[in-house]
Amino acid sequence: MPELWKLARGDAPLIVNVPHCGTHVPDAILDRFTPQGQALFDTDWHVDKLYDFVPAMGATLMAATHSRYVTDLNRDPDGRALYPGADNTEICPTSTFAEQPIYRQGEAPGTEEIGARIATYWRPYHAALAAEIARIRSLHGYCILLDGHSIVSIAPRFFSGVLPDLNLGTAEGASCGPLVQASAIRALSGQSRFSLVVNGRFKGGYITRHYGRPEQGVHALQLEMGWRAYLDEAAPQVLDRSRAAALIDFDRRVGNWAGNCSGTLREPIKNAIVRAWPPPSTKSISRDWCTSTSAPRKPTGA
Repeated sequence: MPELWKLARGDAPLIVNVPHCGTHVPDAILDRFTPQGQALFDTDWHVDKLYDFVPAMGATLMAATHSRYVTDLNRDPDGRALYPGADNTEICPTSTFAEQPIYRQGEAPGTEEIGARIATYWRPYHAALAAEIARIRSLHGYCILLDGHSIVSIAPRFFSGVLPDLNLGTAEGASCGPLVQASAIRALSGQSRFSLVVNGRFKGGYITRHYGRPEQGVHALQLEMGWRAYLDEAAPQVLDRSRAAALIDFDRRVGNWAGNCSGTLREPIKNAIVRAWPPPSTKSISRDWCTSTSAPRKPTGA
Protein backbone atom coordinates (compact mmCIF):
# COMPACT_ATOMS: atom_id res chain seq x y z
CA MET A 1 0.00 0.00 0.00
CA PRO A 2 1.34 3.46 -0.85
CA GLU A 3 2.24 5.76 2.01
CA LEU A 4 -0.82 7.49 3.47
CA TRP A 5 0.71 10.95 3.32
CA LYS A 6 3.64 12.96 2.06
CA LEU A 7 5.44 15.04 4.66
CA ALA A 8 8.03 17.76 4.17
CA ARG A 9 9.03 18.70 7.69
CA GLY A 10 10.23 22.17 8.67
CA ASP A 11 10.82 23.99 11.94
CA ALA A 12 8.93 27.23 11.27
CA PRO A 13 5.72 27.70 13.32
CA LEU A 14 3.47 26.96 10.31
CA ILE A 15 1.97 23.61 9.20
CA VAL A 16 0.02 23.48 5.95
CA ASN A 17 -2.16 20.37 5.83
CA VAL A 18 -3.92 19.21 2.66
CA PRO A 19 -6.22 16.25 3.47
CA HIS A 20 -8.25 15.98 0.26
CA CYS A 21 -5.71 16.15 -2.57
CA GLY A 22 -5.06 12.39 -2.70
CA THR A 23 -6.21 10.31 -5.67
CA HIS A 24 -5.11 6.78 -4.78
CA VAL A 25 -7.85 4.22 -4.28
CA PRO A 26 -6.97 0.57 -3.53
CA ASP A 27 -8.10 -1.73 -6.34
CA ALA A 28 -10.40 -3.68 -4.02
CA ILE A 29 -12.36 -0.48 -3.38
CA LEU A 30 -12.05 1.10 -6.83
CA ASP A 31 -13.52 -1.98 -8.51
CA ARG A 32 -16.76 -1.37 -6.59
CA PHE A 33 -17.10 2.25 -7.73
CA THR A 34 -19.47 3.53 -10.38
CA PRO A 35 -17.93 5.43 -13.30
CA GLN A 36 -18.82 8.64 -11.44
CA GLY A 37 -17.01 7.38 -8.36
CA GLN A 38 -13.96 6.36 -10.34
CA ALA A 39 -13.68 9.90 -11.72
CA LEU A 40 -12.87 11.16 -8.17
CA PHE A 41 -14.33 14.50 -9.22
CA ASP A 42 -14.62 15.85 -5.66
CA THR A 43 -10.86 15.75 -5.11
CA ASP A 44 -9.28 19.01 -3.94
CA TRP A 45 -7.36 19.06 -7.19
CA HIS A 46 -3.72 20.19 -7.04
CA VAL A 47 -4.03 21.99 -3.71
CA ASP A 48 -0.77 20.39 -2.57
CA LYS A 49 0.90 21.91 -5.65
CA LEU A 50 -0.49 25.33 -4.80
CA TYR A 51 1.44 25.11 -1.53
CA ASP A 52 4.60 23.43 -2.81
CA PHE A 53 6.60 26.53 -1.88
CA VAL A 54 6.00 25.86 1.84
CA PRO A 55 9.06 23.65 2.49
CA ALA A 56 11.35 26.33 1.02
CA MET A 57 9.99 28.67 3.72
CA GLY A 58 11.17 26.25 6.37
CA ALA A 59 7.57 25.31 7.23
CA THR A 60 5.87 21.91 7.23
CA LEU A 61 3.69 20.60 4.39
CA MET A 62 1.59 17.46 4.91
CA ALA A 63 -0.62 16.06 2.15
CA ALA A 64 -2.79 12.97 1.92
CA THR A 65 -2.17 10.46 -0.86
CA HIS A 66 -5.46 8.53 -0.72
CA SER A 67 -8.78 9.77 -2.04
CA ARG A 68 -11.39 11.23 0.28
CA TYR A 69 -13.71 8.58 -1.20
CA VAL A 70 -11.68 5.95 0.68
CA THR A 71 -11.86 7.75 4.03
CA ASP A 72 -12.53 11.44 4.57
CA LEU A 73 -9.83 12.71 6.89
CA ASN A 74 -11.83 15.87 7.60
CA ARG A 75 -14.77 14.08 9.22
CA ASP A 76 -15.47 12.94 12.78
CA PRO A 77 -14.63 9.24 13.18
CA ASP A 78 -17.81 8.72 15.21
CA GLY A 79 -19.89 10.02 12.34
CA ARG A 80 -21.04 13.18 14.10
CA ALA A 81 -22.23 15.70 11.52
CA LEU A 82 -20.34 18.96 11.13
CA TYR A 83 -23.65 20.70 10.57
CA PRO A 84 -26.50 18.79 12.28
CA GLY A 85 -29.66 18.84 10.23
CA ALA A 86 -27.86 19.79 7.02
CA ASP A 87 -26.67 17.65 4.12
CA ASN A 88 -23.34 16.15 5.25
CA THR A 89 -21.09 13.71 3.43
CA GLU A 90 -19.93 10.72 5.47
CA ILE A 91 -16.47 9.64 6.64
CA CYS A 92 -16.70 7.00 3.88
CA PRO A 93 -18.77 8.90 1.31
CA THR A 94 -21.42 7.08 -0.67
CA SER A 95 -22.45 9.89 -3.02
CA THR A 96 -20.63 12.62 -4.91
CA PHE A 97 -21.18 16.33 -4.37
CA ALA A 98 -23.44 16.13 -7.44
CA GLU A 99 -25.47 13.44 -5.60
CA GLN A 100 -24.35 10.63 -7.90
CA PRO A 101 -23.67 7.20 -6.34
CA ILE A 102 -20.02 6.42 -5.70
CA TYR A 103 -20.63 2.67 -5.33
CA ARG A 104 -22.38 0.19 -7.54
CA GLN A 105 -25.63 -1.23 -6.18
CA GLY A 106 -25.01 -3.23 -3.02
CA GLU A 107 -21.29 -2.39 -2.86
CA ALA A 108 -21.29 0.48 -0.34
CA PRO A 109 -19.23 -0.20 2.81
CA GLY A 110 -20.99 -1.46 5.93
CA THR A 111 -20.26 -0.65 9.55
CA GLU A 112 -17.45 -3.19 9.92
CA GLU A 113 -15.65 -2.03 6.78
CA ILE A 114 -16.00 1.62 7.75
CA GLY A 115 -14.43 0.84 11.12
CA ALA A 116 -11.57 -0.96 9.40
CA ARG A 117 -10.96 1.99 7.08
CA ILE A 118 -10.89 4.39 10.02
CA ALA A 119 -8.26 2.18 11.66
CA THR A 120 -6.23 1.82 8.47
CA TYR A 121 -6.36 5.34 7.02
CA TRP A 122 -7.87 7.90 9.42
CA ARG A 123 -6.12 7.06 12.70
CA PRO A 124 -2.54 6.90 11.37
CA TYR A 125 -2.95 10.17 9.49
CA HIS A 126 -4.29 12.00 12.50
CA ALA A 127 -1.65 10.52 14.77
CA ALA A 128 1.01 11.89 12.42
CA LEU A 129 -0.66 15.30 12.15
CA ALA A 130 -1.05 15.57 15.92
CA ALA A 131 2.62 14.67 16.33
CA GLU A 132 3.66 17.44 13.94
CA ILE A 133 1.53 19.98 15.80
CA ALA A 134 3.06 18.89 19.10
CA ARG A 135 6.56 19.12 17.63
CA ILE A 136 6.08 22.68 16.32
CA ARG A 137 4.39 23.76 19.52
CA SER A 138 7.32 22.41 21.54
CA LEU A 139 9.71 24.48 19.43
CA HIS A 140 7.83 27.79 19.52
CA GLY A 141 5.17 27.59 22.22
CA TYR A 142 2.54 27.88 19.51
CA CYS A 143 1.63 26.48 16.11
CA ILE A 144 -0.41 27.80 13.18
CA LEU A 145 -2.24 25.05 11.28
CA LEU A 146 -3.55 26.07 7.87
CA ASP A 147 -5.89 23.43 6.42
CA GLY A 148 -5.93 23.81 2.63
CA HIS A 149 -8.97 22.88 0.53
CA SER A 150 -10.69 23.59 -2.75
CA ILE A 151 -14.10 22.79 -4.24
CA VAL A 152 -16.15 23.25 -7.36
CA SER A 153 -17.54 26.79 -7.35
CA ILE A 154 -21.16 25.74 -7.94
CA ALA A 155 -22.51 22.93 -5.74
CA PRO A 156 -26.29 23.28 -5.17
CA ARG A 157 -26.23 20.34 -2.77
CA PHE A 158 -24.36 22.47 -0.25
CA PHE A 159 -24.87 26.11 -1.15
CA SER A 160 -26.73 28.37 -3.53
CA GLY A 161 -25.06 30.57 -6.10
CA VAL A 162 -21.34 30.74 -6.79
CA LEU A 163 -18.81 30.21 -4.02
CA PRO A 164 -16.44 33.11 -3.36
CA ASP A 165 -12.83 32.51 -4.43
CA LEU A 166 -11.47 32.48 -0.89
CA ASN A 167 -13.37 31.11 2.10
CA LEU A 168 -11.65 31.48 5.45
CA GLY A 169 -13.04 29.35 8.27
CA THR A 170 -12.17 29.63 11.95
CA ALA A 171 -15.24 27.93 13.48
CA GLU A 172 -16.66 31.40 14.14
CA GLY A 173 -13.42 32.41 15.83
CA ALA A 174 -13.20 29.38 18.14
CA SER A 175 -10.29 27.62 16.40
CA CYS A 176 -7.78 30.48 16.53
CA GLY A 177 -7.10 33.56 18.61
CA PRO A 178 -8.76 36.86 17.68
CA LEU A 179 -5.43 38.47 16.80
CA VAL A 180 -4.59 35.60 14.46
CA GLN A 181 -7.99 35.78 12.77
CA ALA A 182 -7.77 39.54 12.37
CA SER A 183 -4.29 39.40 10.87
CA ALA A 184 -5.32 36.55 8.54
CA ILE A 185 -8.25 38.59 7.28
CA ARG A 186 -5.93 41.52 6.62
CA ALA A 187 -3.57 39.27 4.67
CA LEU A 188 -6.39 37.77 2.60
CA SER A 189 -8.22 41.02 1.92
CA GLY A 190 -5.19 43.05 0.90
CA GLN A 191 -5.87 42.37 -2.78
CA SER A 192 -8.65 42.91 -5.30
CA ARG A 193 -8.40 39.89 -7.60
CA PHE A 194 -10.05 37.24 -5.43
CA SER A 195 -13.35 37.51 -3.58
CA LEU A 196 -13.30 36.68 0.13
CA VAL A 197 -15.73 35.59 2.83
CA VAL A 198 -14.97 34.75 6.46
CA ASN A 199 -16.92 32.02 8.28
CA GLY A 200 -19.48 31.97 5.53
CA ARG A 201 -20.47 28.75 3.78
CA PHE A 202 -17.34 27.02 5.03
CA LYS A 203 -16.52 27.55 8.69
CA GLY A 204 -13.91 24.81 9.02
CA GLY A 205 -14.22 21.05 9.08
CA TYR A 206 -13.25 18.45 11.66
CA ILE A 207 -9.53 19.23 11.46
CA THR A 208 -9.91 22.95 12.06
CA ARG A 209 -12.39 22.51 14.87
CA HIS A 210 -10.67 19.61 16.58
CA TYR A 211 -7.06 20.79 16.54
CA GLY A 212 -7.68 24.50 16.98
CA ARG A 213 -6.99 25.21 20.65
CA PRO A 214 -5.89 28.84 20.82
CA GLU A 215 -5.79 28.78 24.61
CA GLN A 216 -3.10 26.08 24.23
CA GLY A 217 -1.21 27.94 21.54
CA VAL A 218 -2.60 25.99 18.56
CA HIS A 219 -4.33 28.22 16.00
CA ALA A 220 -6.15 26.41 13.20
CA LEU A 221 -7.66 28.02 10.10
CA GLN A 222 -9.23 26.53 7.00
CA LEU A 223 -8.83 28.14 3.60
CA GLU A 224 -11.30 26.81 1.04
CA MET A 225 -10.67 27.99 -2.52
CA GLY A 226 -13.22 27.92 -5.32
CA TRP A 227 -11.94 26.06 -8.37
CA ARG A 228 -12.66 28.96 -10.68
CA ALA A 229 -9.81 30.86 -9.02
CA TYR A 230 -7.22 28.53 -10.57
CA LEU A 231 -8.79 25.74 -12.66
CA ASP A 232 -10.91 24.98 -15.67
CA GLU A 233 -13.80 23.52 -13.70
CA ALA A 234 -14.85 21.26 -16.57
CA ALA A 235 -11.44 19.54 -16.47
CA PRO A 236 -10.02 20.03 -12.98
CA GLN A 237 -7.62 17.09 -13.31
CA VAL A 238 -5.29 19.27 -15.40
CA LEU A 239 -3.36 22.06 -13.70
CA ASP A 240 -2.42 24.99 -15.93
CA ARG A 241 0.26 26.65 -13.85
CA SER A 242 0.03 29.86 -15.86
CA ARG A 243 -3.66 30.08 -14.99
CA ALA A 244 -2.95 29.19 -11.37
CA ALA A 245 0.05 31.51 -11.04
CA ALA A 246 -1.87 34.38 -9.45
CA LEU A 247 -3.37 32.13 -6.78
CA ILE A 248 -0.03 30.41 -6.11
CA ASP A 249 1.56 33.82 -5.63
CA PHE A 250 -1.27 34.80 -3.32
CA ASP A 251 -0.94 31.55 -1.33
CA ARG A 252 2.74 32.29 -0.93
CA ARG A 253 1.83 35.64 0.58
CA VAL A 254 -0.57 33.91 2.97
CA GLY A 255 2.22 31.49 3.86
CA ASN A 256 4.54 34.38 4.59
CA TRP A 257 1.85 35.90 6.79
CA ALA A 258 1.54 32.71 8.82
CA GLY A 259 5.27 32.28 9.07
CA ASN A 260 5.65 35.83 10.37
CA CYS A 261 2.94 35.63 13.02
CA SER A 262 5.44 35.46 15.88
CA GLY A 263 5.02 39.15 16.62
CA THR A 264 1.27 38.69 16.88
CA LEU A 265 1.52 35.65 19.13
CA ARG A 266 4.64 36.13 21.22
CA GLU A 267 3.20 38.28 24.02
CA PRO A 268 -0.15 36.46 24.38
CA ILE A 269 1.73 33.17 24.67
CA LYS A 270 4.36 34.59 26.98
CA ASN A 271 1.67 35.79 29.36
CA ALA A 272 -0.63 32.77 29.09
CA ILE A 273 -0.69 29.51 30.98
CA VAL A 274 -0.10 27.04 28.16
CA ARG A 275 -1.78 23.74 28.98
CA ALA A 276 -0.49 20.32 28.01
CA TRP A 277 -1.02 19.18 24.44
CA PRO A 278 -3.06 17.39 23.07
CA PRO A 279 -6.61 18.66 23.73
CA PRO A 280 -8.87 16.81 26.17
CA SER A 281 -9.92 13.34 25.08
CA THR A 282 -13.41 12.69 23.75
CA LYS A 283 -15.56 9.61 23.82
CA SER A 284 -13.99 8.33 20.62
CA ILE A 285 -10.47 9.77 20.72
CA SER A 286 -8.21 9.09 23.65
CA ARG A 287 -5.13 11.05 24.70
CA ASP A 288 -2.95 9.41 22.07
CA TRP A 289 -5.40 10.59 19.36
CA CYS A 290 -5.60 7.29 17.56
CA THR A 291 -7.63 4.84 19.61
CA SER A 292 -11.12 5.42 18.24
CA THR A 293 -13.16 2.25 18.42
CA SER A 294 -16.06 3.43 16.30
CA ALA A 295 -16.23 3.61 13.30
CA PRO A 296 -29.40 28.96 2.53
CA ARG A 297 -28.18 25.21 3.00
CA LYS A 298 -25.14 24.70 5.15
CA PRO A 299 -22.08 23.02 3.56
CA THR A 300 -20.28 19.90 4.75
CA GLY A 301 -17.16 21.71 5.93
CA ALA A 302 -15.16 20.47 2.88
